[in-house]
Amino acid sequence: MAKQEDQIDFLWEGIDKQAKKTNGMISAKSEVIARSELRRMGIRVVKIKPKPKPLFGPKVQKITSGDIAVFARQLATMLEAGVPLVQSFDIIGKGHDNASMSEMLLGIKADIEGGDTLAQALGKRPIYFDDLFCNLVNAGEQAGVLEGLLDKIATYKEKTESIKKKVKKALTYPIAVLVVAFIVTAILLIFVVPVFQELFQSFGADLPAFTKFVIGLSEWVQEWWWAVVAVIGGCGYTFSYFKKRSRPFNHFLDRTLLKIPVVGMILEKSAIARFARTLSTMSAAGVPLVEALASVAGACGNIIFYDGVMKMRDDVATGQQLQFSMTQTGLFPNMVIQMVAIGEESGSIDSMLDKVADFFEEEVDNLVDNLASLMEPIIMSVLGVLVGGLIVAMYLPIFKLGAAVG
Repeated sequence: MAKQEDQIDFLWEGIDKQAKKTNGMISAKSEVIARSELRRMGIRVVKIKPKPKPLFGPKVQKITSGDIAVFARQLATMLEAGVPLVQSFDIIGKGHDNASMSEMLLGIKADIEGGDTLAQALGKRPIYFDDLFCNLVNAGEQAGVLEGLLDKIATYKEKTESIKKKVKKALTYPIAVLVVAFIVTAILLIFVVPVFQELFQSFGADLPAFTKFVIGLSEWVQEWWWAVVAVIGGCGYTFSYFKKRSRPFNHFLDRTLLKIPVVGMILEKSAIARFARTLSTMSAAGVPLVEALASVAGACGNIIFYDGVMKMRDDVATGQQLQFSMTQTGLFPNMVIQMVAIGEESGSIDSMLDKVADFFEEEVDNLVDNLASLMEPIIMSVLGVLVGGLIVAMYLPIFKLGAAVG
């Protein structure tokens, strides 16, 4: 089961309330807790043991945020159709293609059967269900409108996943092409240029300066390629290390990314869209504003916006209106602030924020398309200069020799 690392899977056999033999699997921190949970379910345990781990088997599938979004929509649909909660988990879990996701859902089903609420069962798996998800589910259970709130959660997850994919697409495409260009250039310098170098040595003629430069570069790469790989690997490791552990580094990185033309606009607008979508969803669920802003800060996906929203939360906690607090951060366009102001005055802040989210999600979509159109000629130019330059450098002596013979 996909679960917290300190939990263990136990296989058990026992007698149920109808005096029938039954068996299954349960996840718990220890065998004592597992036995206690089974007793609460009305099962008299006959045999229980930890589930053996296979030495060889299929690679464990990861549970992605996309899987969680699909699950939220499936559960919302089933509950709206009148299918009981436990049965819904049974149907979704057994029918899932991802084995890890299937095991987790069946584990949640077992927790619910053991007496946990849905929010409590989800809260045991914080890796996959954050505070926002659990708080909204809890609010739905308390108010008796779980179906409606699950529908809002599903919509929220689908929208945020969509905008994540758009931002990832905007950043991945140029990087991938440049990496390919680097690899092609390295292959030409290491394997192709030396062949031409041997050919030129048989000419015995003086080579053009550009050709000499490329041959010198090729010799340097052949001798020091390991140093280039080590530097790239070291830079990658250092970046990853500080990205995970250093808040000042993340602050610098996110602030720098926001200043990059076009890319910065995409990141800024996507952060505003996430802010609006998350706050709209939580406001519609009746979550208090101060509590909601704490969850919204983490959903923005940018540490600059995280700090700004947490500052807004502190201001709102002291009685300041949300619109004034947003103005002081300097992160939000005037249009967003005015929409929030109208929402606060009319008591419809959730619907106003929903409109803001729709607008900025469309803006991100357009910017991603524009970036792709803008990057294509630039990338082609870079590829042409790198690869074409190497080819021209190799053929210059041949052209010079042909002219001399002619």
